[in-house]
Amino acid sequence: MLGRTYRIGKAAELLGLNTSVLRYWESEFSQIRPIRTKKGQRLYNDDHLALLERIRTLLHGEGLTIEGARKRLEQDLRGENEPPPCEPGLDSSLKQELRDELMELKRLLSDR
Repeated sequence: MLGRTYRIGKAAELLGLNTSVLRYWESEFSQIRPIRTKKGQRLYNDDHLALLERIRTLLHGEGLTIEGARKRLEQDLRGENEPPPCEPGLDSSLKQELRDELMELKRLLSDR
């Protein structure tokens, strides 16, 4: 089952883009493969919209070029862009370390 589908005009409206932009991105990003009807109309599903939103963020939000966005998407698919895991309590330990260093500096300066 395809779930909900949107014609190109509705998809563009939901994304705040022109239909020509969606057609252009389709030619530039191999990951975008809208469903085609027998009449050749493009149909986008929610997965397509999520991918298009990601591309819009990369291009318009982060200011990447088409090539840069293409590379980032490929890295995303390979899982290379996941942020490093955070250790619990890391922030508090850093604060404590900074506090200790500042106290040591204060002590050194007051001994002059």
